[in-house]
Amino acid sequence: MSTPITLTPQPLSPEAFAPYGWMLGKGLATAPTTAAFSNAATDFWHEHAFDTGPSGQTEVLWVNYRIQDPNITTLENHLLTQQALIPLTGEVIHIVAQSQAEGGPDLSTLQAFRIPQGQGVCMRPGCWHSSRVAGGEVACLMLTRISTTVDLVAHLNEGKPATESELRPLGQSVVVTL
Repeated sequence: MSTPITLTPQPLSPEAFAPYGWMLGKGLATAPTTAAFSNAATDFWHEHAFDTGPSGQTEVLWVNYRIQDPNITTLENHLLTQQALIPLTGEVIHIVAQSQAEGGPDLSTLQAFRIPQGQGVCMRPGCWHSSRVAGGEVACLMLTRISTTVDLVAHLNEGKPATESELRPLGQSVVVTL
């Protein structure tokens, strides 16, 4: 049996998350001046151009995470769309891995990140992932592709084959420090 992988979540930063996608909520100072506005009443700026893939329609999901199990037994992957996750009511621990050439998760690239309330991530298509919370329930805003949600729900509820997502059991023990 292989040695268990233990993940200690690291703070979220644009550089650390770059192999998996983009950090969201970096702040006004990071925005291009042509896509930012600030005055005494409000600030707004371009953060990221979300891409659902060919012929995709963007969907806003409300997600409540409650899982506190430190054992990561399965990772999820979306094949066509980026997926954004923004915690609204607390911190989320987000586990990510890049894909191997054959498509499965590359466990040598596994990382765990603490995503604080009010910041977020946008994962590239092909980024394997799972989420945990340290306690209670955390509400999150998620951007994804409508057809990916419909496909995944049909798979989870009815056992239909998933075509836009993949859930893959891990062949090795992975534990994240909550």
